[in-house]
Formats: sequence, structure tokens, C-alpha cells
Amino acid sequence: MALIKEIRIENVGVAGKFKILEVATDTVIVEDGKDISRSRHRHTIHPDVSAEALALEHADVQTVANSGIWTQEVKDAWAAQKELDNSLALK
Repeated sequence: MALIKEIRIENVGVAGKFKILEVATDTVIVEDGKDISRSRHRHTIHPDVSAEALALEHADVQTVANSGIWTQEVKDAWAAQKELDNSLALK
């Protein structure tokens, strides 16, 4: 009766005009080859992610992020949107 805890990347999706990465990770407890517990965690990664932060992500996530989805146009649009959001928050 060995219990094993596994972290599994279940989904990496690309959403919206800013190509936000949506990552779904499952933590699974396995007993004798059968899943007995599962919990899901979701997080997003934006075009301005640092190289250091991206390096901490699973290799599958890094592959998608480095596939060319974040063109300079996308990065510039994301930066402009963040600037607009910040200026509206100050009002």
C-alpha cells in the first residue's frame, strides 16, 4: 500500500489577444496504481513573465511559452494595456 503524490500538468492553453497561458496542474495521490485523490490548481502566465519565473515552470509550459506566441506586437499590446489599467486605477 504505497502512496505516491504526483504533480501532473493537465492542460496548457493560450487565451485571448494577449496570448495569456492558462495552466492547469493536478496533484494526484495514487495508491497501488489507482488515483484516490485529485486536486486542481490553475494559474496564468502573461507575456511579460521574466526568464527566471518561466524557468521555474514545467517543461511543457516553457515549450508553449517559447513557441513564438508572444511576438513583440503582443508584448507591446500587453504593456500598453497594463499601463492603461494602472492609470485608470489611480483615478
